Amino acid sequence: MELNFMGIIIGVATFLVIGLFHPLVIKAEYYIGVRSWWLFLLAGIAAAVASLLVGNLFVSIILGVVAFSSFWSIGEVFAQKKRVEKGWFPANPKRKG
Repeated sequence: MELNFMGIIIGVATFLVIGLFHPLVIKAEYYIGVRSWWLFLLAGIAAAVASLLVGNLFVSIILGVVAFSSFWSIGEVFAQKKRVEKGWFPANPKRKG
């Protein structure tokens, strides 16, 4: 029996992508605010289109994970704003509102 590591590799890559987006959402809300949602939208659309166009299956899957992590982050930016309002995360003192 031959071992197939592709599922494990994709799982680890997905874990890393999701782990990367958590601090990205926090930083985006801190420096830009909820206006950053459209950056996640554009990144998601770009990654989704790239996922459709790339020939390598592994890269296509990872781009799909990046795309939907970006789309999920749109809601998380607004949720992060609420977490800041509750005092769970620091607000940016240089940004008004």
